Amino acid sequence: MSGHSKWHSIKHKKGAADAARGKVFTRHANLITIAARQGGGDPDMNPALRLAIDNAKKENVPNANIERAIKRGSGESKDAAEIFELTYEGYGPGGTAVIVECLTDNKNRTLTNVRTIFNKRGGNLGESGSVAWMFERKGVITMNTEEKDPDEIELAAIDAGAADTEREDGIMQIYTTPNELTTVADSLKNAGFEADQAEVLLVPNQTVNIEDENTAKKILDFIDAIEEDPDVSNVSGNFDISDELMEKI
Repeated sequence: MSGHSKWHSIKHKKGAADAARGKVFTRHANLITIAARQGGGDPDMNPALRLAIDNAKKENVPNANIERAIKRGSGESKDAAEIFELTYEGYGPGGTAVIVECLTDNKNRTLTNVRTIFNKRGGNLGESGSVAWMFERKGVITMNTEEKDPDEIELAAIDAGAADTEREDGIMQIYTTPNELTTVADSLKNAGFEADQAEVLLVPNQTVNIEDENTAKKILDFIDAIEEDPDVSNVSGNFDISDELMEKI
């Protein structure tokens, strides 16, 4: 796993990721709104919307919030603010490539907040395309394997059409093409292996190995600071940090 994936796996395992409920609800509501806007408000006819709803329910997002988000995206609700999808690219501490994906109702606010974090945390916000070529968009299914047989999950994933799998410390990540994410996740669920999360993410083609403890801490503090912003939906980085070094941080 890349360092960023590893960090998320640790937080996922501890139940610490996105601990602020308000941010969780807002993030999932915006993702549902975007999915409904792009493919319609019927989850039976819109796999992306169904996946967004499933992810939201796993984070205990109330049904009322989900319904409002669907109506906002499908156009049934006329009084809701428009949601914009924004992507920022740049470099974090140690020269690591970083892509920040945002969902926001205020472009200026989001740009100001992201730029401030880059500047204060030792990063450098770049132009569009500056680091995007280092990443590939993939479907990523995350599953806790501590109470399941990881070999069986891996075989089921391959049978379902997964492109690759990685496992570490009781967490498995299953990779698919973006278009096959829902199909693979559904096949795994039917086989008795329901995903904890299934989403399309930017995955680095190659990673930069971080060996210095101080640099590693700066990178993870930088990532945490960005993820705390309520407009940020996903952060991708191309760094890799060893298990030994991660345990020291």
